[in-house]
Amino acid sequence: MQESNLYIGVDVSKAELVIALGPQRRPCSVANDAASINRWLREVPAHALIAMESTGRYHALLAYLASKAGFKVFVLNARDVFFYARALGTRAKTDGVDAGVIARYLAEHHAQLHPWQPASPLQQRLQDLLTRRAQVATHRSALRQVFTDIDKQGIETDKLQEAFDALLHSIDDQVQALITSDVQMSERCERLRTITGIGPQTSAVLATLLSRFEFANSDALVAYSGLDPRPNDSGTKRGRRRLSKKGPALLRRQMYLTGMSASHSKALKPLYQSILARGFATTEAFVILGRKLLRVALAVWNGNDVFDPTRLVPKTT
Repeated sequence: MQESNLYIGVDVSKAELVIALGPQRRPCSVANDAASINRWLREVPAHALIAMESTGRYHALLAYLASKAGFKVFVLNARDVFFYARALGTRAKTDGVDAGVIARYLAEHHAQLHPWQPASPLQQRLQDLLTRRAQVATHRSALRQVFTDIDKQGIETDKLQEAFDALLHSIDDQVQALITSDVQMSERCERLRTITGIGPQTSAVLATLLSRFEFANSDALVAYSGLDPRPNDSGTKRGRRRLSKKGPALLRRQMYLTGMSASHSKALKPLYQSILARGFATTEAFVILGRKLLRVALAVWNGNDVFDPTRLVPKTT
């Protein structure tokens, strides 16, 4: 007779894991290091399912070690868990309470969740570099804003900006070298770059994602990205659509920039203008165009053909 699942929720911090062995069990804690986690995993029943929120890099060690030990692991979107806890009417917020909420969420939703998959060393290295690159670019932009509208005479900001640029170029070189080291990924990246608006950075982000996960269709990819619009309707009233924003922020940002770039191209400017003609604002049009190109990217990645922009040109009547 097969044992019923044990649903384990883990609240992750830099130094500690607070663990709830089921929604109603008293939580315990272990240090967030490899030796402590492995000792704990040896005591966990084989039929357990383990869930945690995505917490930047702090959850990565637990997810990797639990998956390596043969457990089915789920890395949850923190927004989903937050609103789930609010719907439960949770009054207190402690690490133990949060772990219990995660365990309860897993127990109720595990059939609809996708298990976490570990990245290969190449995919992990690419993900780390691309994430750090985005952070460096954000800090560079913030630095520029700091010195806006003041007299910069005698303040040598140019040298710091040059250092930022050199750092970004070195990261880009490393990313491209890693992609080139994998023949299949390199060939698929070349095809992705035939898509209007997609350059080296976006193709690298997409290659890292699509080489790791197999999406059933473009709808699944759009939903993963968080670029899917959520309806807000009631009766005859049609409310404003908002993006779910459930997926990686870096992917959404890159596809937004792709849509912006494509809107200025000769090939896709008519499509951009047709979106505007339907009453969408400029920002909304960039998102819609980026979402369309994300769908195209999946088809190009999985196929053998390069991008054909004529397939996206709106039909004239």
